[in-house]
Amino acid sequence: MRVVNQLAKVDTEKCNGCQTCAKICPVLAIKIVEKKAVVDSEMCRGCANCEQRCPQYAMKMVKREVPFTIYVDPTTVDATQLKALCAKARLNPEQIICYCTTTRAEEVAAAILKGAKSPEEISLQTGIRTGCKVECIQPVLRLLEAAGIEPERPDGYQWYGRTPTIWDIPEEVKKKYSSKGFYFEEDIKLLNQVAEAKTKGKEEK
Repeated sequence: MRVVNQLAKVDTEKCNGCQTCAKICPVLAIKIVEKKAVVDSEMCRGCANCEQRCPQYAMKMVKREVPFTIYVDPTTVDATQLKALCAKARLNPEQIICYCTTTRAEEVAAAILKGAKSPEEISLQTGIRTGCKVECIQPVLRLLEAAGIEPERPDGYQWYGRTPTIWDIPEEVKKKYSSKGFYFEEDIKLLNQVAEAKTKGKEEK
């Protein structure tokens, strides 16, 4: 969930069309038209990445006249499918996977079950990746992969490929390093417990 209360504005006098803003926008809301950046105001999620990285200082965040909230309600999709998707991605549905927006795995899973097929579409619907953009891309890619979706990476710096997890480590590597202070099986067991845990005090639905 994210409350969108800012909008990126372009100073066309300063903008030289370098494309930096377009290449880092997490929702692809910026395009270069006739060597000037153009922001789609409906798509912009107010993350300020463009403002922070523009080498010409041509981007500025301004207050929206009418703020709005973006959120995908997990209860609007089939609960069994949602839990199965999260389990396949080895994530707890209630696990916060984006601390900037406090977005949980179940919300991203719901967005995918509703038809989102890329990190950009998921960000538009949930607000995930519109903060620091550092950690949350990996669980997003894991959930997309679990759904059988292989998104095409944009021509920019929005994200790169999925990094391996502990579950991806080959058995021969585990065997080689298990005697050198690496506790692969113990770590996997612990992480599986986290993924399968139920929130304390929450009724089973």
